[in-house]
Amino acid sequence: MVTSALSSQKFVPIEEIRDGTVILKDGSLRGILMTSSLNFALKSEDNQKSIIYQFQNFLNSLDFSTQIYVQSRKLDIRPYIALLEDRYREQRGELLKIQTREYIEFIKSFTETTSIMTKSFFVVVPFTPSAMGEKKNGISSMLFGRKGKTKAQEKQDSFEEHKSQLLQRISVIEQGLLRTGIRVVALGTEEIVELYYKIFNPGATEKPLQLS
Repeated sequence: MVTSALSSQKFVPIEEIRDGTVILKDGSLRGILMTSSLNFALKSEDNQKSIIYQFQNFLNSLDFSTQIYVQSRKLDIRPYIALLEDRYREQRGELLKIQTREYIEFIKSFTETTSIMTKSFFVVVPFTPSAMGEKKNGISSMLFGRKGKTKAQEKQDSFEEHKSQLLQRISVIEQGLLRTGIRVVALGTEEIVELYYKIFNPGATEKPLQLS
């Protein structure tokens, strides 16, 4: 079982996740934004045109690639049922207890016969360090050295420099989407780990990520 798990990890391109940043095995970085959605069909015609125009300008302003990821999952109703069960036990009146029990049974029956799906929207922002830049830094380090710095410190400095450039791209994405009326929040380390866990374990039914 352990050998099988280790073999599967070879196909996962992720080296580590820290400081809200995904570090891939090829040295590139990824930042992940979670976004809200828009009730586009309910907007007036003028508002729809304005949103399309803003989104078009946003896309045209980008000078780097990005990825839009939509995650559809069956809604896990169990936490809501557990909440209702607690409310049922707290009821003092017999009529309220009957009504609460009937409502619980209705929700269970409805969700068993109907697939209720939730959708989450994400934007993956990439940054790949320049091969020329990495080569230049390596030559400079060999020729002049970095006094007082260990390899671990140099690696951390390189990470911070690359992360700074990734954050600049994330800022561009955030500002562009906000102008279209979409709320945006950057995922932290725990949220990213949870997201990837769900991607690689599609049968998992944890509570979905939510915008704060």
